[in-house]
Amino acid sequence: MILRGPLEGIVVLDLSRALAGPHAGQMLGDLGAHVIKVEHPSTGDESRGWGPPFVGPDHDISTYFLAANRNKQSVTVDMKTAEGKELIERLVRQSDVLIENFRTGVLDRLGFPVERLHELNPRLVILSITGFGHDGPEGGRPGYDQIAQGEAGLMSLTGPSPDEPYRVGASIADLLGGIHGAYGVVAALYERERTGRGKVVRTSLLSSIVGVHSYHGTAWTVGGQVPRAAGNHHASIAPYGAFRCADGMIQIAAANDSQWRKVAALLGIDPETPKYANNRERFAHRDDLIGDMEKALAQHDRAHWLAALGELGVPAGAIRTIDEVYAWDQVRSQGLLVEVDHPVLGPIELPGPPLRFEDAGSGESPARRHVAPPLLGQDNDAVLGWLREREADPSGSPSGSSPEARPKSQNESQNGSQPGSPPGTAR
Repeated sequence: MILRGPLEGIVVLDLSRALAGPHAGQMLGDLGAHVIKVEHPSTGDESRGWGPPFVGPDHDISTYFLAANRNKQSVTVDMKTAEGKELIERLVRQSDVLIENFRTGVLDRLGFPVERLHELNPRLVILSITGFGHDGPEGGRPGYDQIAQGEAGLMSLTGPSPDEPYRVGASIADLLGGIHGAYGVVAALYERERTGRGKVVRTSLLSSIVGVHSYHGTAWTVGGQVPRAAGNHHASIAPYGAFRCADGMIQIAAANDSQWRKVAALLGIDPETPKYANNRERFAHRDDLIGDMEKALAQHDRAHWLAALGELGVPAGAIRTIDEVYAWDQVRSQGLLVEVDHPVLGPIELPGPPLRFEDAGSGESPARRHVAPPLLGQDNDAVLGWLREREADPSGSPSGSSPEARPKSQNESQNGSQPGSPPGTAR
């Protein structure tokens, strides 16, 4: 049972752990790649121990781990042993992509520098994610998400005021690192079609944050101004932020003068008042603007204002809790929740992939089934069997394998699906 997608036939060897690397591997798996996750036999990926919450009969399954490891197989390998090194070499020869997020130099010390990996497989695309970059004066520093958020300036932009820097609620440096890494891999695979050779794709938690500074970056590099935290209001546009109304907060974003005039008319504010006449003036008098708007908004509740703003075509919205988000029909309609069958938990729902692919002409999105994150080592036998088949096939190629050449899972064997299908995938 195969998860169809644009990367069908691509084999990914995922040596990473925690979040950034596993998120990249998960994204490639969502796109149809066959992802083999390598874990230490005794501990596995350290995120298996991160919680709460923990779920399952023994309360030992981390929901953190479940978030970053769908559509993968798990094999256990001790890379410090001769047997483990030999198995990694065999897997490298049969893979298209290798993902690692070890601290700089660790993979070299394990006996797998870039030169050795490309000696084993010249077509291999290597994704390396570090904390602060693989070189430079601080290239060897260990990095975790919150450290990177602070060092890369994001915390200085987040929070109620410049004096109270906040971390972003999600592990955004890790997640962006995984996203950037995955799109770098796809680009390198495309280039490989032309050159016949793989290359190294490097990114870091530092670069993942600096890479999305966007207008905050140019405010300094071009404008000479250091952006500061501004709470729930935009750094350059007004009104654009969260406002109090009768029963809580509502978000309103008037990004141009036309939208502003609609908001002003609705709230009984003269849009031609000199200090509110254009965005430059509105931003300069933002505190006055917020006060005037909240005075009017206090007359009704959120439902009233959301309906009224919606009729006017002005972007506005509520501030939902996570449970409200996943109960929202719009979220479900976009495929942002997927159901998988976990070997211990049974049917569970996971946050789904953010991409949808429609067939040209029909405009239809083919139904896709996803596979639950694996138990530690659950695919050892299946992967070893697949590896032996690949090595025994004289016509086999180290890359671009056909779906029929991939291994099958225990569930697939029991269900009588095609021999040689990859475990943990579905048609």
